[in-house]
Amino acid sequence: MDASVFQIIWFVLWGVLWAVYFMLDGFVLGTGFLSGVLAKNDTEKRVLINTLGPVWDGNEVWLITAGGATFAAFPTTYALMFSNLYSALLLLLFALIVRGVSFEFRSKLESTTWRTSWDIAIIVSSFLPALLFGVAFGNIFKGIPMKNDFATLNFTYDGTLIGLLNPYGLVTGVLFVLLFAVHGSLYAAIKTTGELSARAAGLANKLWLPLLVVAVVFLGYTYPATRLYDNFLKAPLLLIVPLIAVVSLLLVKVFAVKGAQHKAFLFSCLTIVFVVFTGVTGLFPNLIPSNLDPASNLTIFNSSSSLLTLQIMTVVALICVPTVIAYKIWVYRVFRARVTNEDITGNSEAY
Repeated sequence: MDASVFQIIWFVLWGVLWAVYFMLDGFVLGTGFLSGVLAKNDTEKRVLINTLGPVWDGNEVWLITAGGATFAAFPTTYALMFSNLYSALLLLLFALIVRGVSFEFRSKLESTTWRTSWDIAIIVSSFLPALLFGVAFGNIFKGIPMKNDFATLNFTYDGTLIGLLNPYGLVTGVLFVLLFAVHGSLYAAIKTTGELSARAAGLANKLWLPLLVVAVVFLGYTYPATRLYDNFLKAPLLLIVPLIAVVSLLLVKVFAVKGAQHKAFLFSCLTIVFVVFTGVTGLFPNLIPSNLDPASNLTIFNSSSSLLTLQIMTVVALICVPTVIAYKIWVYRVFRARVTNEDITGNSEAY
């Protein structure tokens, strides 16, 4: 097989890694920044944190793998992305670090001030990544202001951190926040009991309509703001990808209203995965397009590693990815039970 086959394989895998990461960490981020609304007392806050405790750090494996795959398979894209978007990515990294520290440190002291401070940290450090990931992908869909001369290795970037907060980027950011908010509410509903579970289910129902409105705005705004629809217009069969996303979003509401929270959560997972797939399908073969000059687009063909590197990586992926999937299935099965107030009270091992 020639290099283009492996380049396409790694583009698909790159999209899958991001989709799985957002599906898994999305409910952690959503539960985190909604914890102040969902939990009415310290015990309920601890219950919410303990629904996330066994899984949140494992979910980060997919983020690390997505970043690692970008570095290894498409090093030019990795280099320019981290150079051009350095400030935004550094802010994102700090937020993810603070979130992990907050989970671990919150219950170390009985002080109300101590716990309240970490509660605020959890909310902020969960909200920021949700928003920033959306803004980042919105700008990738839109194209960033860069000029790349691959012959002379002369790369320039004309954007700023404030420039990333453009209307389309912010709409995509709000879309991600609401996707994760509904996702996190449904997760909290199926992992807790009593009033807390009912409160989370009710919040998911309330947030679904704003999510639908923003999703419609996003789809409408995407046509004039990006070139994502070009691939779908050239190959209408690809429209099945956004169609699955739309149907899944509608089924979230159908099952949430019926009180079938597990099914609603399943379709929330599918919604997030196929929203990401829609963006990735529209981008192909670009990884990061330029909105200044199409010749400056970073594609899977002009930014990939050598054929030998891609071949070796494919063998490694065939071994490691199924192993990680099997591990994650085992973890979620082991910790599938709901977390109750009794599990928290008097338990020194709990968060």
